[in-house]
Amino acid sequence: MTPTLVRNQPYAGAPAPADAGSRARDWAEIQERMLAPLHEAVYDRLEVGAATRMLALGCGSGLAMLVAAARGAHVTGVDSDRERLALARTRLLPGADGDETPARSPHPAGGRARLMEDGSPAPSAADGAPYNLITVFEPIGCAAGDSEGLVPALRSAVPLAVRGASVVLTGWGPPERCATADVLRVAARLADSARPPRTEPGRWRPTLRDDLEDVAARAGLRPDGSGRVSCPFGYANVGSAVRGLLSTGLFDAAVRATDRSQVEKEVAEALHPHRRPDGTVWMPNVFRYLVCVT
Repeated sequence: MTPTLVRNQPYAGAPAPADAGSRARDWAEIQERMLAPLHEAVYDRLEVGAATRMLALGCGSGLAMLVAAARGAHVTGVDSDRERLALARTRLLPGADGDETPARSPHPAGGRARLMEDGSPAPSAADGAPYNLITVFEPIGCAAGDSEGLVPALRSAVPLAVRGASVVLTGWGPPERCATADVLRVAARLADSARPPRTEPGRWRPTLRDDLEDVAARAGLRPDGSGRVSCPFGYANVGSAVRGLLSTGLFDAAVRATDRSQVEKEVAEALHPHRRPDGTVWMPNVFRYLVCVT
């Protein structure tokens, strides 16, 4: 099991905030695990294991890679966020030195890891063979422009995979099936307060039914099945929920239009209907995945 991390050019629209390190930690410690049921459902469906050579686009802080590696897969991660990638390094490559130079480091399960500071995805999987699975676990379809850079990233990645490889795209489910949509509407309202263009990158917008299929068509991929997965967002308290939600980047346009303290205050207020008597926060959500073939 050999994880590889590559810091690559971004495909997401939202810029990194000044407190990028804190937000990356909030993502890794609070928010990323909310999508764990989505990772597991995809891996179960595709029977991810020792024969899998996976390229993870937008690998973030590496939780999905860690799960795949635990199943025996050879995994390579690509991300533009230096802070999240540093956290992924800590999870996947304990003992590696820094992230400014290429390095090889033992994985806890006994594999070897290759790290690259920049450039395109590695031309082959960690075991030297072409990839047979490409994943995009950063959900699309909930922010303006969140798929614009993804299409060229997929077009660059597909030639590195075997013919007939699986490509998995993920996105938010219908707003009526996602309790978090009520809170995310706060982002759109605050962003509109400064009257920015409605297509401003990173601005929240309702998920459309064919978001994933549209990306697949533009990337030249053939859909080969889909599914829906329950991914409830559960937090210890309102403060934790606010930190986790703001770590997604879906509130960046609102912060630019107003200020972070106002966004935090209004998000906390929007969370009150989802508080339980013990102070925890619980929001049922449904996420989609689309399996495509190269």
